[in-house]
Amino acid sequence: MKRQWKFIVVLIAGVISLIFEFGLHASTLFVTPILKLQMNPQAIIIDILGIWISVLLLMEIFNDWKSGRYGVDILAVIAIVSTILINNYWAEWMILVMSTGGETLADYATGQASKELRSLLNNTPRIANKLVNGKISEVNVEDLKIGDIVLIKPGQQVPVDGEIVKGDSSFDQSSLTGESVPVAKKPGDELMSGSVNGDAAVQMKVTKAAKDSEYQSIVALVKSAQAQPAKFVKMADRYAIPFTIISLIIGGVAWAVSGDATRFAEVMVVASPCPLLIAAPVALVSGMSSMSAHHIIVKSGPTLEKLARAKTFAFDKTGTLTENQLVIDQIIPEGDGLSKEELQSLAASVEQQSSHVIASSLVKATDSSLIKPVTNLKETTAQGVEGDVDGKHVKVGKLSFVAPDHEKIAVTSTAVFVSVDGKFAGYITMMDEIRPETAETIAKLKRQGAEDIMMLTGDHMQVAEKVGKKAGITDIRANLLPAEKIKAIKEVPKDLRPVVMTGDGVNDAPSLTAADVGIAMGAKGATAASESADAVIMVNDLSKVNDAVAISKHTMKVANIDVLTAIGVVIIIELIAFTGVIPAFWGAILQEVVDMITISLGLLAKTKPSNKQFGLEE
Repeated sequence: MKRQWKFIVVLIAGVISLIFEFGLHASTLFVTPILKLQMNPQAIIIDILGIWISVLLLMEIFNDWKSGRYGVDILAVIAIVSTILINNYWAEWMILVMSTGGETLADYATGQASKELRSLLNNTPRIANKLVNGKISEVNVEDLKIGDIVLIKPGQQVPVDGEIVKGDSSFDQSSLTGESVPVAKKPGDELMSGSVNGDAAVQMKVTKAAKDSEYQSIVALVKSAQAQPAKFVKMADRYAIPFTIISLIIGGVAWAVSGDATRFAEVMVVASPCPLLIAAPVALVSGMSSMSAHHIIVKSGPTLEKLARAKTFAFDKTGTLTENQLVIDQIIPEGDGLSKEELQSLAASVEQQSSHVIASSLVKATDSSLIKPVTNLKETTAQGVEGDVDGKHVKVGKLSFVAPDHEKIAVTSTAVFVSVDGKFAGYITMMDEIRPETAETIAKLKRQGAEDIMMLTGDHMQVAEKVGKKAGITDIRANLLPAEKIKAIKEVPKDLRPVVMTGDGVNDAPSLTAADVGIAMGAKGATAASESADAVIMVNDLSKVNDAVAISKHTMKVANIDVLTAIGVVIIIELIAFTGVIPAFWGAILQEVVDMITISLGLLAKTKPSNKQFGLEE
């Protein structure tokens, strides 16, 4: 129930008091000796409630003070105490309704703003159809083990990550990758948990436990994001001191001019800070919801604030600016021994069973008709692969592995060397293929105000410069170890912060932690990077970094406008109350109207940012 229980208690107390006042016509029980106030049952009930809520607020204020923060909650306490002292218990009750009702409205608006986040949680796969000796048994997803066979019927979600062993079908992966068109899958293809089967049943072998699977990792990130809002709900506190001083001055002058303490209470009633406290959390949670709708999971409110102010952006190269899929650059046969096609055919044939990124890239870039059967296959870790193809013994890998006596060959990009029957046969160079959206993303970030964009990579400078030139990045740091990447981020001067680091691999995790904001490209299940990051892009699309910045700027603009609007409206109402034309009871009701306006403005953060904020306009 979150904080609704206080609101419910206040409403019940109000109903009971109404019965005493208008049903039983309860009269005065006694007169207090000091202030000479007439006390009746309804006044006693509401005053006890007011004192209780004031104590709770004072405890929150004290905890804030211990943490070095000063909030506007003190005005709510002053308003409650003022109405107690002037014995205006119905105005006091309205303040309590306003205070606790504002919290409840904020919770409701937060819930409406985070619908997209909750939809992921509600759709989490829970039951799986496990096949044992040809029979189906329903089991909890958490009980599945690696190697189990699972039947996925048409229309069902894939419960955990796995590999198809029987059947062909198409799968909707839109909630995971953003692909709008279902993807055809056949035996041997991988399936991601959370994707939805099409119109044919398939059998799948479990390759990851539930806790390590793709959809469950997203759910864990969402739960982390939902746990964070309490840490940023008091953005309005930065205005607390001047707003409190202004309100007390208006109330004090009203009392001095009128000579009536009631006037001070009337000003304090409308000075209650509920609209200020509601404005920021509703806007920020709306922004987080908008991020989720764009396939970006943000873990906390401060991330939005930092992204909106970011001045420096750092990117890893491989898998972030590039596709993490090498393409063939050059094929260089040795002398007149083999043609380029023959050299590629032999190398790809030997590499076809290797899982190394260079091997898989080479095989993918080679026509299937050129890939031949291989026997006596042997892989030497970190060195290369060898095997027999068409009666020839072929070795592919490092030069020191394939032809240790051959003179060193100077290459400026990734290369695999090939020998046939012990004789050096040539080499193939590979290069990173830049993402199609990289250059446009960098250009948009510059238009959005990025003052410095860095590439941090462990690759050679020559390779990095080629990628940087295509991407539009001039600040290139190459040959960096993970510790040197962290150093580069930490050395960014204060006037160029906050720093945003984007990466995708395990080696990027320390850099993501070191940055003011770490963004992980998590579409391929880069768990270590995702856990270290402040935000995770759930689709394989670098342009989402630009979207994240645009949404953050829009959200913070809405949040600040909302807070300042709330302050302006409340001060205007205070000045009207100064004249005495707004009784305390109606002032409290007016505050509820301001609360509703504040919530409505905050929800505007869910709307789409302008083209200018997206960097689409110069």
